Amino acid sequence: MRRSEFSELADHVFGPTLARTYTRDLVLEEVGGLSADAALEAGYPVRRVWTALCDAMEVPEGDRWEIPPALRRR
Repeated sequence: MRRSEFSELADHVFGPTLARTYTRDLVLEEVGGLSADAALEAGYPVRRVWTALCDAMEVPEGDRWEIPPALRRR
């Protein structure tokens, strides 16, 4: 998973405004008590950070990984 995919999925799952808030401000215990942004900057694997964010926000497994083709960024 690339950082650009993380951002695209976050925008899709949470909406662009909440995605920025969650990734900047939400403390994720699964990645050392860092925010998603801080964890990515610290070198945590992108997939691990995405999973930690989804777990914290209780996003169902089926809603975490797929963006319908019509909604993907071009």
